[in-house]
Amino acid sequence: MNDPYRRIAAVYDAAVEPFNAALRTYVLKVAQPAAGMKVLEVGCGTGTNLALFAEAGCEISGIDLSPSMLGLAKEKLGDAADLHLGDASDMPFDDGAFDLVVAFLTLHEMPSAVRGPVVSEMTRVVKRGGRLVLVDFHHGPFRFPKGWLYRAIIVPIEIAAGREHFRNHREFLRRGGLPALIDHNGLKVEREKTLGGGTMLISVARSR
Repeated sequence: MNDPYRRIAAVYDAAVEPFNAALRTYVLKVAQPAAGMKVLEVGCGTGTNLALFAEAGCEISGIDLSPSMLGLAKEKLGDAADLHLGDASDMPFDDGAFDLVVAFLTLHEMPSAVRGPVVSEMTRVVKRGGRLVLVDFHHGPFRFPKGWLYRAIIVPIEIAAGREHFRNHREFLRRGGLPALIDHNGLKVEREKTLGGGTMLISVARSR
């Protein structure tokens, strides 16, 4: 299996956490985790988000395509998490298995042909009345100067992630980002907020 994170997995947390910590804090705020809540993260990476949900008493599961990142998540979370290596467009979970499904800076990495099916799968595995928390890059408008500064930081990082990654990033924004995916999958937005001067969007959605 091709693993684009193989070379950077070991330093990933140290590299991105200064930028992502505030986003994670806001995700916890809107998710309102509680003991016994069943939480799935799509694209769980090294397990940093899932660790926060575990601390709140949640039952945690994750799925990721990168063996390197998932290996670090297993080291971090141990037996507390049900972790799967695989494609989120065909997940090994029952219908309505989770109270909350999270995708944190994951959907923009995917080819356009995969994003829709992944969100459809997320909708399938969340309980009736459950929520999806989606966090990803936003197409703006960017507020000056903060948004312009953040965008100037984001673009080089996305380019450094590789040609295919950056192509998917640009195409994700060009197609309308999260709002377009949410609308295409028939979800109802319960709450949304832009952060980073308009460069990031957090959406809380439910199935209609």
